[in-house]
Amino acid sequence: MPHKVKGSIKIEGVELTVTNPDKLLWPEAGITKAIYLQKLAALAPYLLTYTHNRLLTTIRYPHGAGDTFFYQKNAPEPVPDFVQTQDHEGIRYIVMNGLPELLWLGNLAALEFHPSLHAINSTLPCEWMIDLDPSMEHEPRIMQAALIVGETLSSLGLQSVPKTSGATGVQIIVPITPGVTFDELRDIGHFVGKYVTQKHPDLFTLERLKKDRGDRIYFDYLQHYGGKTLAAPYTPRAKPRGTVSTPLTWDEVRRDVSIQDYHLMNIIERLTTIGDLIAAVPPQPIELILKHLKKK
Repeated sequence: MPHKVKGSIKIEGVELTVTNPDKLLWPEAGITKAIYLQKLAALAPYLLTYTHNRLLTTIRYPHGAGDTFFYQKNAPEPVPDFVQTQDHEGIRYIVMNGLPELLWLGNLAALEFHPSLHAINSTLPCEWMIDLDPSMEHEPRIMQAALIVGETLSSLGLQSVPKTSGATGVQIIVPITPGVTFDELRDIGHFVGKYVTQKHPDLFTLERLKKDRGDRIYFDYLQHYGGKTLAAPYTPRAKPRGTVSTPLTWDEVRRDVSIQDYHLMNIIERLTTIGDLIAAVPPQPIELILKHLKKK
């Protein structure tokens, strides 16, 4: 059968060209562009929640995962009429609010979506995220580390949601009421990081330099800041299995689930059953802890 080189799909009144639908974007997982676009469409109600009204950076893999890639901050030209953009510090960012934009980017082999941590025209964080970043490629203690951080936050009266990065790490998300600043969240992050590092010095480190971390997990409270990005909840990752950054229950963390367990071929089934675990947690009383820290 000859390769179908081009097709088009109509979505929300927009006609989108799909080039090379049979092209393998995740060769090891057998995921073609056509499959990817189907999965993206099903992921959209979840993923778009966390890219809505934010500045978007994508990572594009023109020849599929595992091959050459580039970070795209500036919107690729020509920008179709249905794609909203926003100028910010000299860069024309895409704002991914809808399904047509998502599938347009999917067709361009954007395999990862990394939104700004603040909304457009705001300098305030949308949520609080702690990034647990392993020093080793395969870190068997990552869920143990996540659980310790979750329990520490819980002891401070904060509910949180762990999510796999889809790569090697885990992020811990705390929903907040708008108004808290990035600097205030850094203060709390440093406080929590210092505490877990002192209690578990073999497991955690606050050392920024990778070469000085040994085999410890970096408690990164600095990446959550204006101008930086973290992998969005529900973004695919350009890893061999087509893993997806997936929110987990704390029970799953206790069971030591693998980051590899959640990928494009099973994520939709999971979301249909349990929904968005982050949306289920109300904004947390961060302000009380800030007051306490400021007294110190």
